[in-house]
Amino acid sequence: MRSTLIYDLPTRLFHWLFSALFLLSFIIAKTVDDDSVVFSYHMLSGLLLAWLVVWRFVWGIMGTKHAKFSGFSLNPLELKNYLVGVLVGSKRRWSGHNPASSWAAMAMFALALGLAVTGYLMTMGSKETFEEAHELMANAFVVIAAFHVVGVILHSLRHRDAIALSMLDGKKEVDGDGVGISSSKGIAAVILLSLVVVGGLYLTKNFDSQRRTLSLPGQTLQLGDAEVSTEGDDD
Repeated sequence: MRSTLIYDLPTRLFHWLFSALFLLSFIIAKTVDDDSVVFSYHMLSGLLLAWLVVWRFVWGIMGTKHAKFSGFSLNPLELKNYLVGVLVGSKRRWSGHNPASSWAAMAMFALALGLAVTGYLMTMGSKETFEEAHELMANAFVVIAAFHVVGVILHSLRHRDAIALSMLDGKKEVDGDGVGISSSKGIAAVILLSLVVVGGLYLTKNFDSQRRTLSLPGQTLQLGDAEVSTEGDDD
């Protein structure tokens, strides 16, 4: 049974917010014409996503045992052994992130920041220079996320332990030497949610949908072509 608390609440909340914001940005970018004001909202959600990742790096240093990056398994040899183990049917369980999910998480964090940086540079008049890199990173993110989901499904089928639910209640089934955490860190989760809400409100408040500009301290970003109004024009 999944009885050991592994993932704190802020980590789980981040996981779902991170997924939702990327999906929102990606779906808008792929389905909405860039002449539409709605297209600008994929940039706003992308900026909020970057803000969220910055918080995650802080929590990766200050968080609980399995939220810390020091608890990630980022040794290339361990990744190789893990992938071989998947093929040969290894039954080893990892208390926190296994090597594949550790590498996938770090890659997606890096890509999210890369998307924010290239998106920002595109708003500063360098669209043609960075557009291809931006799209490449977005597609790479989708591929890595897809492999991550497939990995979770394979793990669940092999171990029959519904590991996907660990990002809902934070609990996993671990081996005898597995170490859990004693607190879900609810206050930290409230702080995270508050930061995301405040960040979202700040972006929407400072976004001019008519001019399609975002006012930030010391600069204004052009998130698309301004809408041209012909209201009141004579012959």
